[in-house]
Amino acid sequence: MEFTNLGRTGLKVSRVCLGTMTFGNQCDEATSHAILDVAAESGVTFVDTADVYPIPPDLATVGRTETFIGTWLPAKRDRFVLATKCYFPMGAGENDRGNARVHMIRALDASLRRLRTDYVDLYQIHRWDDATPIEETLETLDDLRRAGKIRYAGASNLAAWQLMRSLAVSDARGLVRFDSVQPRYNMLYRQIEDEMVPACVASGVGIICYNPLAGGMLTAKYESASAPQAGTRFTLAGASGELYRKRYWQDATLEAVTALANDVRSRGKSLTHVALRWTLDRPGITSAIVGASRPEQLRDSLAGLDLELDDADRAACDGVWYALPRRPAAEER
Repeated sequence: MEFTNLGRTGLKVSRVCLGTMTFGNQCDEATSHAILDVAAESGVTFVDTADVYPIPPDLATVGRTETFIGTWLPAKRDRFVLATKCYFPMGAGENDRGNARVHMIRALDASLRRLRTDYVDLYQIHRWDDATPIEETLETLDDLRRAGKIRYAGASNLAAWQLMRSLAVSDARGLVRFDSVQPRYNMLYRQIEDEMVPACVASGVGIICYNPLAGGMLTAKYESASAPQAGTRFTLAGASGELYRKRYWQDATLEAVTALANDVRSRGKSLTHVALRWTLDRPGITSAIVGASRPEQLRDSLAGLDLELDDADRAACDGVWYALPRRPAAEER
């Protein structure tokens, strides 16, 4: 396993971060623990979750993922960098969501109880909250750090201007800063290279990217535009499955991925491994979040760490991005 610092901090994290949003829906508690075991055996020490998991979000299941982690983690706590998030609804009340002080304090305390720990290493806002001043959010995170409940702060799904606005507030007021961001990034979706990556590199902010395998599309198990397989992210109930289909389930994408898989296979390589290695080799990327619904799935994905890409591999990966039709930014969210 490779390790690096999280942004400009002294915190060391594994370059693969275990994503856990499948825990509690796509996999039960025993399977979730088996996946955590594989991660630990493979040297993964960075675990990412969120209070709203598993997906699809549902008030009947929110918190279940953290609960599953909490029944596995306590005896091993000091070996792992644990990250969680808040923002999405955790109840029916108006103050049961968002990045306001009242919700963030309540949400973190609930997460700590479920995770069976007295602190999280990285506490992240899951989204930008237009209804709450960023000053309030950062002041709350600063208080939580001073109270010893969090070590570092981060943010997920921000635009570059939102990150820079936040850093400016932190600098001006002497508050905790966002030491990491968590954007979507893979060879089929590279928009962050335009503004977010340069902003992070210039500001010493780590990038923990999610969807490095494009929700499974870059495993090359889908070779036609027929209905997606049951049990995958593309068939999740409600808005979650719809979101993944909107992101990746297009004829042009399926055709391009099939061609890429055949190309790298001709050089004796797996597209899954190429996709992970490509992501980790990109400028500014600290860690890639890799999830699984079965232990053997994670074990196979992690084999990509041992791969070295050659010029032909990199040219083929770039070719997919340049060949795909561009869509309006609003449609890509």
